[in-house]
Amino acid sequence: MTNFDKREEGFEKQFAHDEELKFKATARRNKLLGLWSAEKLGLTGPDAEAYARAFVIADLESTGDHDMFGRIRKDFDAKGVAVSDHQIRRTMDELSARAINEVKASG
Repeated sequence: MTNFDKREEGFEKQFAHDEELKFKATARRNKLLGLWSAEKLGLTGPDAEAYARAFVIADLESTGDHDMFGRIRKDFDAKGVAVSDHQIRRTMDELSARAINEVKASG
């Protein structure tokens, strides 16, 4: 194996590792976001856990922060939860940073 082949293999392994961390962090963020939203909606216990789990599953089916934001906005509007778009987006950003730190710390 040449040095070039070794470097290429190293880059491929690093890319796979980074993608795995990104996936885990996104799933973690979505669960935290679901729990935060559930709390705002007055859900507790198993109902809150199921709501949060639905966020993780929904992102697997249709990825993107826009979809997550839209679902939260729709649910908040339906229940009369007074949280601004800015607060939702800020919470999404804060929970993303938290999830990245948690995933890095665990593994």
